[in-house]
Amino acid sequence: MEGGREKEEEQDGVSVHSPCKAPPSSASSLPKEVELELRLLEALEIYPPVKLRGVHRHFVLYGLMEFLRKSLDRHFSPDEVLQLLDRFYNLEVLKPDDEEIDILNHEEDFCLPQSYFVKEEP
Repeated sequence: MEGGREKEEEQDGVSVHSPCKAPPSSASSLPKEVELELRLLEALEIYPPVKLRGVHRHFVLYGLMEFLRKSLDRHFSPDEVLQLLDRFYNLEVLKPDDEEIDILNHEEDFCLPQSYFVKEEP
């Protein structure tokens, strides 16, 4: 038995208890909540929360939803993603104020300049 135990404790010349060796368990053995939070943090490298402010808010939120969907193979609603983000960030800071809303909702009529329609003759 002693030889078997020695073999178990030392594989490839490295002790199984060595800090240089990765633990035998994989990321899939992590609790689902931890796995979800890790994937969210990975997604935040691509889609930083500061971009959740302004006109790009919905595109960033969609990107986070898609990243989580592909990583964890399940659908996430925008509300679920925002609830997850709320664990790490104060999302109240990202909400637009009244002045910003007015700027975003401002509409102007657009028309091309008259010079665009006038053909220049050589």
